[in-house]
Amino acid sequence: MQMVTPRRSNPERSAAMRARLVAAARRVFVTHGYADTGTPAIVAEAGVTRGALYHHFPDKQAILRAVVEAESAEVAGAIEAADTSAMSALERLLAGAEAYVHAMEADGRTRLLLVEGPAVLGREEMRRIEAKHGDATLKTGLEELMAKGPAADLPLDALASMLSAMFERAAIDVADGVAAADVLAVLRHILRGLTTGGPAPGAGTPFDVT
Repeated sequence: MQMVTPRRSNPERSAAMRARLVAAARRVFVTHGYADTGTPAIVAEAGVTRGALYHHFPDKQAILRAVVEAESAEVAGAIEAADTSAMSALERLLAGAEAYVHAMEADGRTRLLLVEGPAVLGREEMRRIEAKHGDATLKTGLEELMAKGPAADLPLDALASMLSAMFERAAIDVADGVAAADVLAVLRHILRGLTTGGPAPGAGTPFDVT
């Protein structure tokens, strides 16, 4: 009996072609860098026509944006997968931090999200992408932690922004060869500090080292 393969709909074919182009662009960007990559290289890597590429993306920057969106979604998915309902607020934050560091170890991901993306798309566009994915998860975790502990008086937006920068620095350090275990040990210590409160009365400011 001859098997008949169901034909994919136009939206399905379009989505498949877009995913193919994004995957090919990612490989080329990681290998050669954004500046040294031309659209002909992406077309060749994907095995499609230039017309197919420009049907989905008006220019190389738009392709990078799609790659960055996909990478950010992968990282956010890894963080969400590490979360369980049985965790405390602190455990959830620690698990998310570990998931982030390990997710960023994927080949080329740190370069794409923390170097190429900001340089090409700009910080405002990167913040929009981050807000769509990881930042919302981080803020939710911090809100839960602050509602139940001594960190409640800290400004949420400032705290989320500074922790986000710390996580990015951690990912860059790991990409540069620092052991992930060492980086995670430091992150855990800092994050646990959010549950211990500030200096005791009369102890001076947090910056008083005398």
